[in-house]
Amino acid sequence: MGILSPPNRYLILAVVLAGVFMAVLDGVVVSIALPTITARFGVDLDTTQWVITAYLLTMTVLLLPAGRLSEFIGRTPLFVSGLVLFTLASGACGIAPSLPVLVAARMVQATGGAMVFSLSNALIFDAFPFSERARALGYLGSTVAIASIAAPVLGGLLVETCGWESIFFVNLPIGIVVTAAALRILPRGHIRPDRPSFDLPGAITLGIALSGLMLCLGHLADSVAIDLASLLYALVAVAGTVTFVHVELHQADPLIDLALLHEPLYMLPVLAMLLFFVASFMLNLVGPFYFELVMGLSPGTVGLVFMVLPGVMAVTAPISGWLYDRSHYPYLAALGMAIVAGGYIMAGIAAIDGLLLPILGAFAVMGFGSAIFQAPNNTDQMNSVPARRLGIASAVTAAGRNLGMSLGVSIGSILLNTLLLAGGHVGPVLEADPTLVGEAIGVVFFVGAGLVTLSALLSALRGWRVAAAPAHR
Repeated sequence: MGILSPPNRYLILAVVLAGVFMAVLDGVVVSIALPTITARFGVDLDTTQWVITAYLLTMTVLLLPAGRLSEFIGRTPLFVSGLVLFTLASGACGIAPSLPVLVAARMVQATGGAMVFSLSNALIFDAFPFSERARALGYLGSTVAIASIAAPVLGGLLVETCGWESIFFVNLPIGIVVTAAALRILPRGHIRPDRPSFDLPGAITLGIALSGLMLCLGHLADSVAIDLASLLYALVAVAGTVTFVHVELHQADPLIDLALLHEPLYMLPVLAMLLFFVASFMLNLVGPFYFELVMGLSPGTVGLVFMVLPGVMAVTAPISGWLYDRSHYPYLAALGMAIVAGGYIMAGIAAIDGLLLPILGAFAVMGFGSAIFQAPNNTDQMNSVPARRLGIASAVTAAGRNLGMSLGVSIGSILLNTLLLAGGHVGPVLEADPTLVGEAIGVVFFVGAGLVTLSALLSALRGWRVAAAPAHR
């Protein structure tokens, strides 16, 4: 793999990044349209948040099984099939007549997204030689980060000019072009395993565990109280997790090699990444409500406000990658997260006071810190595992990233509804007093600061372990 690299490897990279960008973008772009969708279907935020959560949960559950399935039918056929399914489901989302239909179409869309996302690392690693893989993987990490934060820009412009349906219809021409390019450019060869086996019990129990977790969080977002239903969902999550671990320990060819979870130099950056994405998606969820309800901005203007983060990242990310390639400074990721934490604190203070310019400054600080964090963190994850585990490590990384996104949406919804209830508001978020909404969202930003501070500590711990054991570098 990668010994004789194809001369068109950068075209392969471009196709893979385009597919990943489209899949990640649609996981986030809906956040900017949530107020509009909420009003269109006459429901509350705790219901419409499932338009995002169902997508992210479905993708998270199916990432590992999709990666395993590629061993039977080949990576390129599964990647292309995912693009086709994703594109068709996007059209179904745009014509959905009701919220349940929209959520169901989003789950189908996420199935295609999982087929695309799960194979991205493997396709890139196959295409590039060892000396270029870190840089190529850095492009992938930057694509995920920029797509997840830049989505509100596109979403705001589309919602304001063409309606919420357009955020799905825009995928149709893009999906067709990317699919045609994938059929022409991606490699066709496939080596089947000698004794192929699919860990179906592991896939089912993992799905049950993750579904129980997200249903528990979703129900808490609905009721803002711990009741019998939430306890039952939590029990399903715990039972599913215990069963999954038991199954994997006794499988000859498990879905996840649990030994990988005992590699601290790999798991510390994975956990740091997960916390980073939880905080990011809390911001993506509550941000549009703050700027529209408190600041009185239009969806298009909100999109422009959110452009600050990816704009700064686009400038800073290449510098960060160049710096890490040359210095391998073990604490660079921790420094990036510390900067992001400062940005969240700035945003929380400014949100409570209703100050737009300081919030824009805070977003710029977050973008700078995020770029400093992404390059070393993504490189560290892949460099910390032996070559024989690269495939499963890539899948676990992708699943952890998407789990963080899902948790961020649910936790953000729970926090916002709980804080509004504590402030005396009962009813839809759209009808809450703007001052109360501003104070509540300010607190959500402070919680985000706490999460990324913990991420910084995990990154620093990894840096310390690397500095103390040079042989691991």
